[in-house]
Amino acid sequence: MSNPAIQACADLVQRGDPDRFRATMMAPVAAREILFPLYAFNLEVARAAWVTSEPMIAEMRLQFWRDVIEDAGKGKAPRAHEVAAPFAALIQSKSLPVDALDASVAARRWDIYNDPFEDEAAFEAYLNDTGATLIWACALALGAGSQHEPAIRAFGRASALAALFLAVPELTSRSRIPLVDGRPDNVRALAQSGLNGIKLAQKAKLPKQLNPALWAGWRAKALLTRAVQNPYHVNEGTLPESGFSRDFGLFQRVWLNRF
Repeated sequence: MSNPAIQACADLVQRGDPDRFRATMMAPVAAREILFPLYAFNLEVARAAWVTSEPMIAEMRLQFWRDVIEDAGKGKAPRAHEVAAPFAALIQSKSLPVDALDASVAARRWDIYNDPFEDEAAFEAYLNDTGATLIWACALALGAGSQHEPAIRAFGRASALAALFLAVPELTSRSRIPLVDGRPDNVRALAQSGLNGIKLAQKAKLPKQLNPALWAGWRAKALLTRAVQNPYHVNEGTLPESGFSRDFGLFQRVWLNRF
């Protein structure tokens, strides 16, 4: 890519979020220039709680991004940061929803502490504010309309749930409690609800131009299907599919231009 700022975002995503990097590299160049700043922002926010053992420092990192979003919403010049500048410029040029983006950062405060989710509603809000908002912002930047939001958020929630399932063993080892109820029947029910969300999105017949925004969740269907078939995979860390199945799933979606 000719834009150094976008290339810096792409390099960051390649190092820290290889699944989204691979999916984005399958997209047209114009879409990559939109997606990489959003994914780099998400990566910076998602890792805020894990790069330090000091909660106050993690809180400050999150506040920085909330300030970036607020400034962009007010039309202020973007901050001098390799991700903040192109991300803020994208907010302004694509009129992205600052309230939703701010909520996506605020939700990450849960990652900082060891407290469990208060209830299922809090858990669902976390998935919606993080993963679903990210995919919705990507789709908006690619031209989605408000009528597409329910379907795209349903897909985004499913993608976020699959990613959380993958992270359960690591989160547990770090003294986190990632699921409100980690018993097999509840895990199976959660996975099935995610699959239902994917079906809803597929039935919505979204414009093809939005597909690159959803390709980053290409693994969700396979992972959630495995969780339905055997929910013990989640806690045992055996949920990931084979490398061949994973790669074929992405190539198939790109080849057929679907999600």
